[in-house]
Amino acid sequence: MSSSSSSSSRGALAAAAVPSLSADEAGAAADEAFLRYTSPSMRRSGGGGVAIVWFRNDLRVLDNEAVVRAWAASDAVLPVYCVDPRISAGSTHYFGFPKTGALRAQFLIECLEDLKRNLTKQGLDLLIRHGKPEDILPSIAKAVTAHTVYAHQETCSEELLVEHLVRKGLEQVVIPQGGASNQKKPRNPKLQLIWGATLYHVDDLPFSVNNLPDVYTQFRKAVESKSSVRNCSKLPPSLGPPPGSGLDEIGGWGTVPTLESLGLSMTKAEKGMHFVGGESAALGRVHEYFWKKDQLKVYKKTRNGMLGPDYSTKFSPWLASGSLSPRYICEEVKRYEKQRIANDSTYWVLFELIWRDYFRFISAKYGNSIFHLGGPRNVESKWSQDQALFESWRDGRTGYPLIDANMKELLATGFMSNRGRQIVCSFLVRDMGIDWRMGAEWFETCLLDYDPASNYGNWTYGAGVGNDPREDRYFSIPKQAKTYDPDGEYVAYWLPELRSIAKERRNFPGASYIKQVVPLKFDGGHQKRDQQFNRQRRPVHMYRRQK
Repeated sequence: MSSSSSSSSRGALAAAAVPSLSADEAGAAADEAFLRYTSPSMRRSGGGGVAIVWFRNDLRVLDNEAVVRAWAASDAVLPVYCVDPRISAGSTHYFGFPKTGALRAQFLIECLEDLKRNLTKQGLDLLIRHGKPEDILPSIAKAVTAHTVYAHQETCSEELLVEHLVRKGLEQVVIPQGGASNQKKPRNPKLQLIWGATLYHVDDLPFSVNNLPDVYTQFRKAVESKSSVRNCSKLPPSLGPPPGSGLDEIGGWGTVPTLESLGLSMTKAEKGMHFVGGESAALGRVHEYFWKKDQLKVYKKTRNGMLGPDYSTKFSPWLASGSLSPRYICEEVKRYEKQRIANDSTYWVLFELIWRDYFRFISAKYGNSIFHLGGPRNVESKWSQDQALFESWRDGRTGYPLIDANMKELLATGFMSNRGRQIVCSFLVRDMGIDWRMGAEWFETCLLDYDPASNYGNWTYGAGVGNDPREDRYFSIPKQAKTYDPDGEYVAYWLPELRSIAKERRNFPGASYIKQVVPLKFDGGHQKRDQQFNRQRRPVHMYRRQK
């Protein structure tokens, strides 16, 4: 790990809030950001009537084009969020794990609470209903006579199905048109989908999604040279008013759910990181990491750390929930570069955001194949689904401290470093030979920053079944431990039984730790030898392309 590892570990003995700002500090940072993006000269375009904003994975006000478009095209805006039981209480597709674990549910609850507060400051509120959007939105549209439902467009099949069902439901709703003689023809509310989850807009790519390059570097170089990032959308001084009638008919605004109402419970973590949900916390974290702690200038040097809040930006949970716009991050990076310094580290934050874009566009190109065993390339593989082996990985009982510590961090906090994710993925699929989808679905349950495109995109890469055939790497645990946790600070933090062992032995404790459940396929210490293993010693039956 970097030279900051030991200092960050000493500061990480108790649970650390991310951001570490007080609620007042985070609120002040958010207010300042809202002020910079408010345009007093904005006017409605005279569309009239009521527009609904259907919030999904875009739980923010700042740089939310669906909100601004709804405001501009109406006299009144009704924000709506549906607590969909298929997400809050459903199961993963193949292995039946909980669709949403308690930690992410709590994070999303905090996101909704903050969204409601921020909308209220803007002259609106958030209507919350429990049920399926395709049932709820048509009835609300009818009650408030809404002409349009605005929402952000998704790319994966479950979300696309809901969009289709909502559209069909709205077609059954008839909204009478006004006028002195009431002679205007009745019409149906429309579903207006808006692209807004990525740094680069889909319409600005230098190729169609179907012609997206299968190699990330080719994609990145193309968009960097031929596309530009759109500016964040501005906000009017007020987004109000909400509709003046119809709300009582549908039971009022409703309330933000609690964990208990969702049938979930959790124990507050006593160590690791505690992420605070919501747009205000997200804007506070950007302020803290970039401006207050001035960490952006060293991001590339520290990003492979595993311990403490500040080795990386930690923006991912807010990006996944849509509490934070990638374009806002980009504009803050550019502002930082102008006011402080531009270097490899400031660029590298944008580099990682482009990776996130890439997986989103790949999910649009390849559809459900990112969830299939053979991945986008339809690779034939023989995997085990040994339950006992999988559970030892899931629970952090493999006998390899670096694996076990990472898995225990995931269980306790809902987060794991990027380096850790690559290591535990490689171990599950390469050393254990376990079906990669079991790992991907467990991450789906646990991760605060889960989104289907990034999660399954990364897992297909890690399993060697992704769209880029060159991304097929084995991570040697001894090498990773020596490089990124040389003093065993990370493993001793999550596995207290190792603290009394000499630092150089913590990652290799032998009989002082639990028995290893499987031998390593390869335990050499050099990347070149790792790659040679990938090319020459891979089992011949594991990665055959299907005819």
